[in-house]
Amino acid sequence: MMKRRLPIGMQTFREVREEHCYYVDKTAYIRRLLDTGKHYFLSRPRRFGKSLFLDTCKELFEGNEALFEGLDINAGGWEWSQRRPVLRLSFGSGNFTAPDDLRNEVLAHLEALEDDAGIAPRGGTAPARFRNLMKALHQRTGRRVAVLIDEYDKPILDALETPAIARANRDFLRGLYATIKDSDAHVRFTFITGVSKFSKVSLFSGLNNLTDITLEPEYSAICGYTDHDLDTVFAPELPGLDRERIRDWYNGYGWRGEEKVYNPFDILLLFRRRRFGAWWFETGTPTFLVETLCRRRVSSVALDGMVASDELLSTFDVGAIATEALLFQTGYLTIQDEEDLGGEVLYRLGYPNREVRQSLNRSLLRYLVQDASRQMANSARLYRLLQAKDFAGLEALFQAFFASIPYEWYTNNDIAEYEGYYASVFYSYFAGLGLDITVEDSSNHGRLDMAVRSGGSVYLFEFKVVELAPTGAALAQLKGRRYADKYRAAGQPIYLIGVEFSKDARNLAAFGVERA
Repeated sequence: MMKRRLPIGMQTFREVREEHCYYVDKTAYIRRLLDTGKHYFLSRPRRFGKSLFLDTCKELFEGNEALFEGLDINAGGWEWSQRRPVLRLSFGSGNFTAPDDLRNEVLAHLEALEDDAGIAPRGGTAPARFRNLMKALHQRTGRRVAVLIDEYDKPILDALETPAIARANRDFLRGLYATIKDSDAHVRFTFITGVSKFSKVSLFSGLNNLTDITLEPEYSAICGYTDHDLDTVFAPELPGLDRERIRDWYNGYGWRGEEKVYNPFDILLLFRRRRFGAWWFETGTPTFLVETLCRRRVSSVALDGMVASDELLSTFDVGAIATEALLFQTGYLTIQDEEDLGGEVLYRLGYPNREVRQSLNRSLLRYLVQDASRQMANSARLYRLLQAKDFAGLEALFQAFFASIPYEWYTNNDIAEYEGYYASVFYSYFAGLGLDITVEDSSNHGRLDMAVRSGGSVYLFEFKVVELAPTGAALAQLKGRRYADKYRAAGQPIYLIGVEFSKDARNLAAFGVERA
């Protein structure tokens, strides 16, 4: 198999196919959607291929057969003569932070669609013109319309820091989307995509026949690449790259399907640059996310292992964004496992891969420490000290960790709040290095605070916050509860590290190390 062009940044199906780029065939999903329903909604994180999928639908409905040569939908006997009119709206390029931005953008979209269709605008409101377009196209062609809406939620997300505008944009969109149901007789297919999943009550109350396929297992790989895709479609790009390392860095996104998926943007950038990096993470600044987590006092230790229900993951609206929903819908956490408790399904969330775990913790640490230069120096030193098993140096470094805590945290927070902050700083230093970490690991003796595997050794940590004087309780607990027993089977050296921190002294009270 010969190498092809990498479709980096391409969102149009025609360009991907005519430029002979790599393409992972998603057309079987379109057939399944058409065979089983009519109006659909899909939520996926940014840069997961949603726009390309919608554009593929557009070209299919418009009957551009040459673009689908060799693909699943063509092999199945698609009726290419049955060309359908398409109405596509995309909010990806607009800016919606001022009161009239959304209305003006939608009217511009509708005017362009009317011009393309040769339909004279009748004036009136945006919903009225949208309704007229669907009806007129159906009557003119004799075929019902395909309605495709991309980044439906961007007008709301753009304005979250100005709630009044965000609510006005939400209400405007609710009226616009409601016309799809009102025009059901003229519509054959609806597909709406975005990053977030606003509740039906707040946004889709007028389109209550919309089928949400976000968490339907059979559509879990409708966007993204699977392991099979990498090993077949992208086989020419794999030589020279560590296959297991690719999986560790970028695989792991799950929407209840049997197979985890990769973010396409990560994979394409890896193949172009031939080195591992946080390509997806670096394209979006998670300032809002990090500030929200810190404002809500969410410890970074608690992120990997959050539990959420279907209802909680859908709790997304202006002024009412559940932390779990925010992290899941934006792609910083994904579904790792699920459990049925008497008819209610609970999902265990976790980091999808090394890229997200490492990068998000670095961003959190930068916000918490508020000194990027010191943070980077401490992180580099931590890695070297672990590799060298230099425990005296490690004790001195931990003192530096705590010295980096802003003074305001000592004066403005009680010991419980401070303990959560302290745990976040400590954990994020380790997680930001991409180390193999397990927090609150359970055994028949209790719950260990943190286990770190590095350089062929295992380090078991227990942390205590004391008033002032050292107690030795942290190291004593590690030994007394025999936490090391669980890790002996690997045959690696095990080190017990008990750390006590004094809030009053604002530094280490005790640091004890023993080989288990």
